[in-house]
Amino acid sequence: MPPRLLLSLSLLLVLSNTEASSTLRCNSGLISVDDTVGEVLEKCGEPASRSDLGYKEVVDEYRQRSEVRVEEWVYGPRNGMYQFLRFEGNRLRNIDSKRN
Repeated sequence: MPPRLLLSLSLLLVLSNTEASSTLRCNSGLISVDDTVGEVLEKCGEPASRSDLGYKEVVDEYRQRSEVRVEEWVYGPRNGMYQFLRFEGNRLRNIDSKRN
């Protein structure tokens, strides 16, 4: 197999182990990036773990600076997959899935 093709296949395998998504199915509900903490709790229930990651400075459309709390919630494993939800302030900003 040519080295370039082998490198491309290896990279594809590495990238497939970490998936970024903008939605996640929880029970019979669907959560999306920009949902609130309350909406996620209502649809998914309590996470397996919560981590406080500190604070992040944000700038709004009026150029006002403020700090918001950053948290990571972990759900799973579900069929060998863990879901990592990152909240900034009260809003879901990122959903990552990783295989165990």
